[in-house]
Amino acid sequence: MVVFNGIAGISTDGMPPILFYLAGITIWNYFAESFRSTSDTFVANAGIFGKVYFPRIIMPMAVVMSNLVKFGIQFTLFLVVYFYYFVTTEVINPNITLLLFPFYVVLIAIFGLSFGLVVSSLTTKYRDLKFLIQFAVQLWMYVTPVIYPMSKIPEKYRLLVQINPISSIVEAFKYAFTGVGVFDWNGLIYSTIFAFAMLFFGLLIFNKTEQNFMDTV
Repeated sequence: MVVFNGIAGISTDGMPPILFYLAGITIWNYFAESFRSTSDTFVANAGIFGKVYFPRIIMPMAVVMSNLVKFGIQFTLFLVVYFYYFVTTEVINPNITLLLFPFYVVLIAIFGLSFGLVVSSLTTKYRDLKFLIQFAVQLWMYVTPVIYPMSKIPEKYRLLVQINPISSIVEAFKYAFTGVGVFDWNGLIYSTIFAFAMLFFGLLIFNKTEQNFMDTV
């Protein structure tokens, strides 16, 4: 609020700044935490994997599921602020797309899992890669409409943001609760196809890596 709204003066599309930022950060944090937590599955669990056999995919899936608890806490905080402004102002306009809320969460979970699987497979050979994840996630956030609305992006940069498959989900999440923002069916279809394609690729490389990862970890 202080930096992006107060100093930089970035628009929040008429929404109270705290509500606008909470809406974006809540759904983004679930993706970021899931991505970071699953990106070192092989290295972090090498001791267990080397002693007991079980389907390795259980570990990253368990991480993504457990992060739902943290997401639930953050989402509850968002709802407290949301209902306060819903009662005290007239700028909040929830709409029928709220019914897609579970779908948004599932898509974000798939993205966090699939990207984590790919990076986790790579870290068995390239250990230093995990140190870049934190920086990469922070940089990724700035090309996602978390701290700014899609509608205020200059036309020459809009394609860059739209290519990002997380963008349409974050924007749709904010639009569902506030009625402000951009809801794009084409963007959601693109994100859905991208998510399942990435999940397939992630599972493929993960299953291939688990066959001989103990030789390199």
